Amino acid sequence: MSEIDPGHTRSAVSKVRVYELAKELGVESKVVLTKLQELGEVVRSASSTIEAPVARRLVEAMGGTVAAKPVKKAAKKAAAPKVAAPVVEQPPVAETPQPATPQAPVSANPGTGQV
Repeated sequence: MSEIDPGHTRSAVSKVRVYELAKELGVESKVVLTKLQELGEVVRSASSTIEAPVARRLVEAMGGTVAAKPVKKAAKKAAAPKVAAPVVEQPPVAETPQPATPQAPVSANPGTGQV
């Protein structure tokens, strides 16, 4: 592809994360960390930040070109299609007759006791 212009994406930003620079270069963060340590820079992890002049030195030391193919990420597994649970038919349940309960007669005049 093309050469990295150290200020093209970071013109207003004075610091850049190691992992972002590794992504631009198309290499793993471990490679960038090792190279930075060889250049005498103190970096602890891929989320460490480095100043723009250090980033320029690193790009020059690593050849200064963006890889044609970026670092591969692990592919996400496709979700298995959901299958509906099988329908199990239940045999019909016979209703058992309930014994009739005697009800008190309804009076025409409640409270009078007359039917």
